[in-house]
Amino acid sequence: MPPSPDMPAAPTPPVSPVDIWLLVFPGFLLLDATGPIQVFASANDEARDAGLPEPYRIHLVAQGGGAVESSAGVSMLAAPLPRRGIAGGTLVVSGGGSAALPSSMTDEGRALLRWVARTSEEAARCCSVCTGAFVLARAGLLEGRRAVTHWQDVPALRAQHPAVDVQDDAIHVRDGKFRTSAGISAGMDLALSLVEEDLGRTAALAVARRMVLFLKRPGGQRQFSAELLAQSAPEGVTAQLTAWLRPRLARQLDVDQMASACALSVRTLHRRLRQEADVTPAQLLARLRMELACSLLERPRMTVKEAARRSGHGSEYNLRRAFMARLGVLPSDYRARFA
Repeated sequence: MPPSPDMPAAPTPPVSPVDIWLLVFPGFLLLDATGPIQVFASANDEARDAGLPEPYRIHLVAQGGGAVESSAGVSMLAAPLPRRGIAGGTLVVSGGGSAALPSSMTDEGRALLRWVARTSEEAARCCSVCTGAFVLARAGLLEGRRAVTHWQDVPALRAQHPAVDVQDDAIHVRDGKFRTSAGISAGMDLALSLVEEDLGRTAALAVARRMVLFLKRPGGQRQFSAELLAQSAPEGVTAQLTAWLRPRLARQLDVDQMASACALSVRTLHRRLRQEADVTPAQLLARLRMELACSLLERPRMTVKEAARRSGHGSEYNLRRAFMARLGVLPSDYRARFA
């Protein structure tokens, strides 16, 4: 796929390519490895298409090397763990199920954790995807640091490593040279942030466009579409309010109207939405309006002004603010990418 003609050329890559060392182990989650790999490979593709040297060298490594089987049953061929040469590079640790994660209870696990700890001292950046945060924590690297993992594993990480400041709802977290990311696909968000750090925003946006990703994903890792929120409790207040709001999104609405539509007090409406979907009435309304605006901008010949009016944002200025706050892109950029 050639670079988009309306995208500025990517900045010159570093003089020496950045080495990416991606660690896997038996039972690793496939996308934890292949997602970040593809981001860095796409950055190489963008540079190559622009006539520039490739900015990344990608290494898949595992204890002992050879074919390593993922939890999906698909194997990847990895090189043995390097003993030297990682200085200045970036280590990325993939995640896996709790039974697959390297443990200090076995000789192999202890050896791998020692390698991670030793390597982190030499690496310029030490990262994890999903439950890979447990590996960094078991190697003693996250004490006193902010970190994130898959939202389902947050309680376990807190319980097992109380000295780690585990974040509730983040896509990825940076604390010094350590970067942790949330569930599975968040590894691509983390990798995009590293590309932006290395090559600049223009290059990272080019990679995001090539992969049809957001440069900065909206919200936290618990985000779901409003439709999925409604489906999660089909007989609940969330579904009822969603159905009432959809045909009225272009109107001026307030929480009193929403509560009245559900025959509830404002206080009860807040409580029920929090229980069912962990959102407030205003957040649900904003999410529905954003989804409608995105849908409108994906239509041919739809203008930003008209999308703002029909989605209830009122003005282009308000829509731009909402897009930048939630998606990290301008409405015009979104339209150019997806229309």
